[in-house]
Amino acid sequence: MTGTDVTKEAEDSGPSGYAAARLRLLTEGARSGPPRRSALAGLTDDWLSGLVAAAGGPARGVSLVAVGGYGRGELSPRSDLDLLLLHDGGDDEAVAALADRLWYPVWDLGLALDHSVRTPAQARKTAGEDLKVQLGLLDARHLAGDAGLTAGLRTAVLADWRNQAPRRLPELRELCAERAERQGELQYLLEPDLKEARGGLRDATALRAVAASWLADAPREGLADARRRLLDVRDALHLTTGRATDRLALQEQDQVAAELGLLDADALLRQVYEAARVISYAGDVTWREVGRVLRARSVRPRLRAMLGGGKPAPERSPLAEGVVEQDGEVVLARTARPERDPVLPLRAAAAAAQAGLPLSLHAVRRLAATARPLPTPWPAEAREQLVTLLGSGRPTVQVWEALEAEGLITRLLPDWERVRCRPQRNAVHVWTVDRHLIETAVRAAGFTRRVHRPDLLLVAALLHDIGKGWPGDHSVAGETIARDVAARIGFDRADAAVLATLVRHHLLLVETATRRDLDDPATVRAVAEAVGTEHTLELLHALTEADALATGPAAWSSWRGSLVADLVKRVSAVLAGDPLEEPEAAAPTAEQERLAVEAFRTGGPVLALRAQTEPPAAPAPGDDPEPLGVELLIAVPDQAGVLPAVAGVLAMHRLTVRTAELRSLPLPDGVEGSVLLLDWRVAAEYGSLPQAVRLRADLVRALDGSLDIAGRLAERDAAYPRRRGVEPPPPRVTVAPAASRLATVIEVRAQDAPGLLFRLGRALEAAGVRVRSAHASTLGSNAVDAFYVTGPEGARLPGEEAGDVARALEEALRA
Repeated sequence: MTGTDVTKEAEDSGPSGYAAARLRLLTEGARSGPPRRSALAGLTDDWLSGLVAAAGGPARGVSLVAVGGYGRGELSPRSDLDLLLLHDGGDDEAVAALADRLWYPVWDLGLALDHSVRTPAQARKTAGEDLKVQLGLLDARHLAGDAGLTAGLRTAVLADWRNQAPRRLPELRELCAERAERQGELQYLLEPDLKEARGGLRDATALRAVAASWLADAPREGLADARRRLLDVRDALHLTTGRATDRLALQEQDQVAAELGLLDADALLRQVYEAARVISYAGDVTWREVGRVLRARSVRPRLRAMLGGGKPAPERSPLAEGVVEQDGEVVLARTARPERDPVLPLRAAAAAAQAGLPLSLHAVRRLAATARPLPTPWPAEAREQLVTLLGSGRPTVQVWEALEAEGLITRLLPDWERVRCRPQRNAVHVWTVDRHLIETAVRAAGFTRRVHRPDLLLVAALLHDIGKGWPGDHSVAGETIARDVAARIGFDRADAAVLATLVRHHLLLVETATRRDLDDPATVRAVAEAVGTEHTLELLHALTEADALATGPAAWSSWRGSLVADLVKRVSAVLAGDPLEEPEAAAPTAEQERLAVEAFRTGGPVLALRAQTEPPAAPAPGDDPEPLGVELLIAVPDQAGVLPAVAGVLAMHRLTVRTAELRSLPLPDGVEGSVLLLDWRVAAEYGSLPQAVRLRADLVRALDGSLDIAGRLAERDAAYPRRRGVEPPPPRVTVAPAASRLATVIEVRAQDAPGLLFRLGRALEAAGVRVRSAHASTLGSNAVDAFYVTGPEGARLPGEEAGDVARALEEALRA
């Protein structure tokens, strides 16, 4: 059926005909995107015009006007109908009756309606008071009735907007900024709001409003296409969910991708991010231009009065060879010749970042259009300018985005294309891969005084996750890429080897410090062998912290920082030639000793629960302090079942385990026996912490078997069914055979959930192994736990038996 046939069906059969024609249009596969939105708008126009005609509305003095998205002809399947019934104020009763005959059929079909009834004067007054109303009226489109009335309103509203632009545009900019603060940046969110987030459809509409003011204009290249792609995604989202939603939820992304003919949800997000990036960059450029024009308008009359007329020449301050500052932006000097100077793009970018100024749109586009490619390897100046750009701190971000918007980054670093706009489906990460790399360089810029080779630190920060664009282990793939990139940009073979090592082992320190026993000589020796030299260790330590800080708030803490620092100190001693001795029993603190003696004397558990009053280490300048936690110390006579008993009691009391350490504690001289010490950091899921006496009472019952923890947790789970959400990846349990000479290390990676440690502890008990020590940590929604286990006699497990234990744990988690 053609579009004409569909429209005729709607005209012939009234509201029910419109509903059938609308359904046919939305379900036919031949049309999608702009043609379908246009056809849906046209179909709706004809239906509403028919309603006006059927109501016998007056030919003059009343008109029906589409505004907002409907006015632009951008009707998505579940879009609101934004309508204005415009009248000249002649017959209020007739207008009210006409409104009823229009609005009720729309509501009867279940369509969302945003409507108003106003005279032109009322519409202009409301627009002057409400910026959102004025933005909607800028897209006013005549549907039916008195076309002259509609045309008059359009002319008046546009004139008002242009006359009031110096006052209204700053208000619009503030509105956009407030929305971005609430909704975040579309180009980085895993569940973005396509309309409200920064770089979304609202911002695209705001740019149209700026253009309509004639005060400034947005960069047009790619903007219309970016807007179309976001509208296409919203259409698919409406069709797959059947709801008027703009939020692209995780569980719906695969269906939306299939509706659009894309490979998978990652391909969908990458397309969304690319579109949002175009709109965000256009917004940055446009609002800078608006600010420049408004400043010039406020200053120029005074200058003219002082100088007696004429237009003063803008000041140009030199920043670098071929680069100057003009009017708050970095532009190319009149003598600059990009076609003869291949280093100019990097020199201009470095100068802009160092000055904390944006690169002008004209300069970036000229560089992209005329600059010659750099030779391979790069000249020394090019490499130095890249390092200067990366070491400029926060201003690096806006300069890098300007270069990337015009394709200069992938021209300089072709491997960048694979990580550009690549989503990271990990709740710990708050950025896409490419933005995370730049954020890491920004963080690393603050650590350049800590290392002997800041250039290697900054380039390693830029490249450490470059392997995420390739299949397999990104650290392994990244090592090869980093070596190639280092050679291309002019580092010698020795420096390239250091960069490759840093990229290959950028996770080594934090993973070892939080998941391995640092008192085990094998742990320290393995890190020393991987790193090789003290200088490389120094760089790796700074890179580790920069990477974690750039990942998100869940990836770094003073606790993790202190563990990494302790590991670095031990490894540094080994690399300096100090002998690595077998560990002696760690001396307990006075409180630990007191708890241990009391536990041994009473034969039962003893615990201390206290709030942490200050962070273990001072946060870095500019960082928010780490949230204070609660430390739980438990001493229990060495016996079977301690780990699942403690973990189960904490889960019953709705205490979330942030970190957990379990080890055997030596008793004071003259006292025979051993006590297990559990040093955990916990937090209440909600409400206040339980009293220590209640925890101890339940722990006593758990240890003697009179408390059915499994049953209690099962009852609670049944009472609170799981919410619908994205299906997490399956748990993975592995054996690290060379991680320790004293025990077998079993590592568990799983979705964090109440009672997880309890289930793991029960599975380990059922496997008949002894937990020598445990190291549990939580990163966002992911739990990463390492257990040092031995057989009943205290020896490491044979390989086959260790594999059986790992499989048993995995099966317990999948059950």
